[in-house]
Amino acid sequence: MTSSSSPSSTPGLARFNALEEHAAAAALHEACASAEWGRRLLAGRPYATADDLLAASDAAMAELTEADLAEAMAGHPPIGRPKPGDPTSSREQRGMAGASEELKAEMLELNLAYQEKFGHVFLICATGLTGEQMRDAVKVRIGNSPEQEREIVRTELGKINRIRLARLVEEAEEAEGVEEQDDH
Repeated sequence: MTSSSSPSSTPGLARFNALEEHAAAAALHEACASAEWGRRLLAGRPYATADDLLAASDAAMAELTEADLAEAMAGHPPIGRPKPGDPTSSREQRGMAGASEELKAEMLELNLAYQEKFGHVFLICATGLTGEQMRDAVKVRIGNSPEQEREIVRTELGKINRIRLARLVEEAEEAEGVEEQDDH
């Protein structure tokens, strides 16, 4: 018997769909710290396709209240200071890893000014960005109104959630492949 993986139902997505609710909730919380976002995605299971999961994430993100957004942002460390021992934040902030001490100091100063103005960390989908690009973004965005910034943060969180969900489904798929190899 051959196993085929159609775009509509990958083994990784099937594995995510089959997780017990508490395990799925924990996996979703790793992707986004908003409890409401996680509840909405849990309620949508099972997902037929990864695109359906991503669309559900986008829809949930669009509906988050200001308090839900604050909860989601609280799960993100400042740019330039990934959570110690957290491979996800280190991977996502890789662009700052090789930054000069001068750039790191400038980012710290900008992060503090941004946080003082908006009351939360500067949030950007840092995947693939250089330290200089992140610095330039905070310099531009610090001039935004709180309303403008809230919508930009919502968009950036949505991008981060999509990347993390795709990785979650890929990792579940990789784990499935390992289990299949172990069975042979």
